[in-house]
Amino acid sequence: MIPSAFDYAAPATVEEALGLLSKAAADGNDVKVLAGGQSLIPVMKLRMADPSLVVDLGRIGGLSGVTDNGNSLVIGAMTPHHVMATDPLVAQHLPLLQQAAATVADPQVRHRGTFGGALVHADPAGDMPAPVLATGATFVLAGPGGERRVDAADFFQGYFTTAVEEGEILTSIEVPKYTGWGSHYEKFTRVAQQWSIVAVAALVRVEGGGIAEARIGLTNMASTPLRATGVEAALAGAPLTVEAITAACSHAGEGTEPASDLNGDAGYRKHLAQVLATRAVLAAVGL
Repeated sequence: MIPSAFDYAAPATVEEALGLLSKAAADGNDVKVLAGGQSLIPVMKLRMADPSLVVDLGRIGGLSGVTDNGNSLVIGAMTPHHVMATDPLVAQHLPLLQQAAATVADPQVRHRGTFGGALVHADPAGDMPAPVLATGATFVLAGPGGERRVDAADFFQGYFTTAVEEGEILTSIEVPKYTGWGSHYEKFTRVAQQWSIVAVAALVRVEGGGIAEARIGLTNMASTPLRATGVEAALAGAPLTVEAITAACSHAGEGTEPASDLNGDAGYRKHLAQVLATRAVLAAVGL
């Protein structure tokens, strides 16, 4: 299938883009924002989305790239996954995001798809939301009322639903640095380039021969990404042994509500979460 007819605009500034969104809303027109298009274009082809106007952010300068902001990295919303997977600042300070970005789909999608676009799309099986949630990032949104900031814990609100309101645009994501922390993204699929059936993002700080702190994100274990708080609590103060880590990661299914579908039922996914959490944490601490 092909999309229905639609108008197209490619603004040069964020202000111009916001003006187009505001006018479309005032006129009662359905408008969609185009980032990399790797999610929007397929659903338009299937006519699951049928906008009268598409606003392409690709020509707006300053929305792509990674900059060092002292205690955090500021990542432009239009930064492609390929850049996330290869940028030296991300590799040094946020290797978890580098590892997750390298698993997204295939090279073509990684070169076209964007970091911010994937986060706003908020597919529960998407690879970037859970690692970003684990880092405690802050989302910077531009709208008709100016700029506002949203914590990662409040950003993901449901299936394909985020805190981005009508007329707003995600411009950047500020991610605290985790320099020196161990990290790993463990993803389970049955075929290459498939959406994650379950995945686990692990950040672990080792100190004095044990685990001082851990931050664990879960992919596709509910309608939004989740923090595995039971695992985090059990890992804090745990010794660096396979037995202790395995026992802590047995809590990975707690508080989750995974779907049952053709890839597996809820019980299967909860088992996977325990197995993948164990693998991710062991890899993060080098065991």
